[in-house]
Amino acid sequence: MNQIEIGRGKRGRRAYSFDDIAVVPSRRTRDPEEVSVAWQIDAYHFDLPVIAAPMDSVMSPESAIAFGKLGGLPVLDLEGLWTRYDDPTFLLAEIASLDAGAATARLQQIYSEPIKPELITERLRQVREAGITVAGALSPQRTQEHWQTVVEAGCDLFVIRGTTVSAEHVSSRAEPLNLKRFIYELDVPVIVGGASSYSAALHLMRTGAAGVLVGFGGGAAHTTRLTLGIHAPMASAIADVSAARRDYMDESGGRYVHVIADGGVGRSGEIVKAIACGAGAVMLGAALARATDAPGRGFHWGPEAHHRLLPRGERVEVGALASLEEILVGPGRMADGTTNLIGALRHAMATTGYSDLKEFQRVEVVVAPYQRS
Repeated sequence: MNQIEIGRGKRGRRAYSFDDIAVVPSRRTRDPEEVSVAWQIDAYHFDLPVIAAPMDSVMSPESAIAFGKLGGLPVLDLEGLWTRYDDPTFLLAEIASLDAGAATARLQQIYSEPIKPELITERLRQVREAGITVAGALSPQRTQEHWQTVVEAGCDLFVIRGTTVSAEHVSSRAEPLNLKRFIYELDVPVIVGGASSYSAALHLMRTGAAGVLVGFGGGAAHTTRLTLGIHAPMASAIADVSAARRDYMDESGGRYVHVIADGGVGRSGEIVKAIACGAGAVMLGAALARATDAPGRGFHWGPEAHHRLLPRGERVEVGALASLEEILVGPGRMADGTTNLIGALRHAMATTGYSDLKEFQRVEVVVAPYQRS
């Protein structure tokens, strides 16, 4: 691919964010009601191609059940407040009321409470008894400590999620998680990530993962680019990981790994572009934190915001715009892509003539940068 000269001693590849591209209409259109946005991973079928991010501002056991009933896949953060405290509702209210300057330090204090295995079991039980597909997330660092509790609790899908996850972590201090052996020995499908390059994704696919999360510090609550200088423009990252999936299918004799956009997907137009670039589903954080019934009460934060030594995120105010149902399936009451996300996806697919998500991944896109108002 074309390299741009940054200086005499350094060259770089041009990469594109969602703001840099646009979908092109085709010669055929369809009725939006005849478009399928259904998505399936392993044996689990979902009416919506949306995964709720495992973040305390987005998912509680109650909101996970509501989200699952609407047709999406909810994922509980098994390192969050709900597995550290019997009833964290008063803490969620406190977090929403904190002054901006004091938020990070107080989050670090709140999240210093140890994770309790019995609460992992209890939270997953609540979701399972409601008849919802049960999914829980751990970071790579915590997976070896708690995975057995998660599996024994009856988890249907297991998510290993970090800012970045590699299939080859090198450490001289502790034995790293061997993803290939771990996934092979586990009885449930595993979604793992983030990855943002062709080679990183290909290695994760070779571990046996059912899905790969694409993204690196691109979410609304991340400050990874400011603190570490690392960033992966999402349009290019998804296209690269989709190419890895194609080549892995050839290599493996047809095994299909799901590509899931995780980061920078805050509005309906970005969901459309993520799927156009090759994603089969999207993981949403800030978009769902805007719900009036979200646990964050109009605020949004992730695990990076309370890292003990190097916070790489912050608590951000996203507002409380509409109910979870209105945000997902409407009716939309805003013209800015924040409500009726699935209705917008249906209309984009219908306008370009595609009937399902895999077909829509073939839609034409153009480089057409614009500045948000």
